Amino acid sequence: MTQDIVAGTRRSTLAMAQTQLVVAQLRQLHADLGIRVTPIVTEGDRNSGPLQQTGKGAFTGALEAALEKGSIDFAVHSLKDLPVELPAQLTLGAVLNRVSARDVLVTPGGCSLRDLAYGSRIGTSSQRRTAQLKAFRTDLRVVPIRGNVDTRIRKMKRGVVEALVLAEAGLIRLGLMDQPHHPIDCDIMVPAPGQGALAVECRQNDDKILQVIEHLDCQKARHETKAERAFLKALGGGCTLPVGAMAEWNGQMLTMRAAVYSRDGSKAVQVQGQGNRARLLGKSLAEQARSLGAMDLLTNG
Repeated sequence: MTQDIVAGTRRSTLAMAQTQLVVAQLRQLHADLGIRVTPIVTEGDRNSGPLQQTGKGAFTGALEAALEKGSIDFAVHSLKDLPVELPAQLTLGAVLNRVSARDVLVTPGGCSLRDLAYGSRIGTSSQRRTAQLKAFRTDLRVVPIRGNVDTRIRKMKRGVVEALVLAEAGLIRLGLMDQPHHPIDCDIMVPAPGQGALAVECRQNDDKILQVIEHLDCQKARHETKAERAFLKALGGGCTLPVGAMAEWNGQMLTMRAAVYSRDGSKAVQVQGQGNRARLLGKSLAEQARSLGAMDLLTNG
């Protein structure tokens, strides 16, 4: 294959780093493949307000529009940002191996969430993380903070906040694991559905691109995230909702836990289960969560 194919990505440092990881893997698989990377500004990049006000697909809509127009051949996303309902003509061509699904607490000294000083300010713009932080420690003050990972870390070092909550996968992919941090137990903070996984989205009828990217797909990550996203979809599908879901696939069985919070963290519904059919497991756990009042938390909480 001699003709270049075009990858679309957001302009952020993390998005570019993630796309280069995908490009590097593709070049290993296809030595003669020419790939150009086209950075695209999304609504989420332009709008610096609260994430819940940016609208559905804030970080992915512009990339999907470029796919639909044919100006790019595939798009690389953080899967947690990708809406559970894709446009009819697009498909999730590959889900790459995720290095970590968990959240971490980043502080100047690397202390744990439990040991963080009373009344500390923690930076995050995620409703899920905000609710889980408040559920665990009511004394903590959550400060909305946006920007690239390195921008947020600089703000912390300037004293805007005492701590940050970030996805461990982002630190790994940016080479920032030397930044003092402490993992947050998943019993305290259930990760976002799809967190840590990279998604490659393309056109459904583009057989050439589907063949190029098919070997990037990781069965383990595909099974796990399919269950997590099925849970989210059954609850309404918003990736900014205070909803966590984490599945683990051992090759034969999925074990999954999920949680739905009120926005102030005062109430929560938690469910868990096992199964070997990803979508069915996600949907059945969502039904359990609904029966325990999850929709009331999301609507009125």
